Amino acid sequence: MINTQEKSKKAKKRLFIESIAIFLIISAPFIFKLHDFLPRDPNRTISFFWLEIDRNGFTDLRTYGWFILNKLVPFYLLLIWFFTNKHWWYHIILIPICMYAFQLFEVLYSQDLFVDTENVLWLLPVCMVIIPFVYLIRIKLYDKHVLGIDLDAMDAELQYYKDKERRENEKILTPNHKDPLADQVQVVEVSDDLSKSTPDKILKKALEGLQHSLKSFFNIFF
Repeated sequence: MINTQEKSKKAKKRLFIESIAIFLIISAPFIFKLHDFLPRDPNRTISFFWLEIDRNGFTDLRTYGWFILNKLVPFYLLLIWFFTNKHWWYHIILIPICMYAFQLFEVLYSQDLFVDTENVLWLLPVCMVIIPFVYLIRIKLYDKHVLGIDLDAMDAELQYYKDKERRENEKILTPNHKDPLADQVQVVEVSDDLSKSTPDKILKKALEGLQHSLKSFFNIFF
């Protein structure tokens, strides 16, 4: 009963989160058009709760809003794609996500007169980590599914030869040491010899018994 309730809660939570994601995707064009409702007057500001937003160096609030929404909408769409994607290459989506995040940060907090200028340099550390990681996954998948090279089987085979070499070195260092594998082979050979000799012994005893019975029979009547 408890497991059923927990599964029901998880299903409701997942349905709620997925509903929000679907709503954000559907409403993306309408969110982007919100800049049309901002004023064109360069001296106008708007108050949002306790924040007062001005044009932040742009021509007017509408231009400022248009520039922010150009970054914000692709940013959250890429985030949704990243968290819902199940393909092996989904980590590479982090690169455009970081690009838009850096651009948003530069627009909101930079005091320069130019934007979208230094975010490529900020992306270099991210690319240096993500690209080799994704390429390594790609190599493993290509070798296994296209070329038919099973890296796990190769590692297991190499480990087998390493263990075999180690056992041989131990036998050289310790002459009185007995290899457990050799003992197992001897046991198998002995058991095989016993299995072969047992039917011969039974047959021999049966023939001897039959011969003794015939001798007794002839002694009685002759």
